[in-house]
Amino acid sequence: MNDKLNKCELIVLGGSSGGIEALLAIIPGLSPDFSIPIAIVMHQSRTSRSLLALVLQSRTKLIVREPEDKEEILPKHIYVAPADYHLMIEQDRTFSYTYSELVNYSRPSIDVLFESAADAYGDKLLGVLITGSNSDGAAGMKQIKERGGITIVEDPATANSPNMPAAAIKITQIDFVLSIPETIKKLNTLCK
Repeated sequence: MNDKLNKCELIVLGGSSGGIEALLAIIPGLSPDFSIPIAIVMHQSRTSRSLLALVLQSRTKLIVREPEDKEEILPKHIYVAPADYHLMIEQDRTFSYTYSELVNYSRPSIDVLFESAADAYGDKLLGVLITGSNSDGAAGMKQIKERGGITIVEDPATANSPNMPAAAIKITQIDFVLSIPETIKKLNTLCK
């Protein structure tokens, strides 16, 4: 398992209810030399401009922003999906957007990001699913696992809203079920 962690080339992270609070612990907790790019989908209002990238940027030395369509994924970057668009990873490892129908009542959808990233990165992908009130992300975690990637879910017992991590645990064999502090420690092992 540790060998697989050391091969990780992208982290995808998703959450919903209570997820901002968890992100505000995870992102500042990352090592300053953390080099693996992270793509984040956080359920948010589709009608308002998101300030999530700005809030996270104020808490880390890593570069945090919303990606451009067709942008190459770079190390030491944290990419945040914009409101009301699905964020996807293409086979050439660039970002793309789609304004297709809602998935699990959401746009952006965690499943859309996770599934497209699993297809592009295979066993070099790590998926993290944190607190949330619906099942978005569960199918994506299953696909990450099926493609040989690593999966981490927030322990439902410690989650603000346990439904999302519990849904993933129900449909696939998750590699690590961790609290947020334990997740931060696990992610930082990727830098060593």
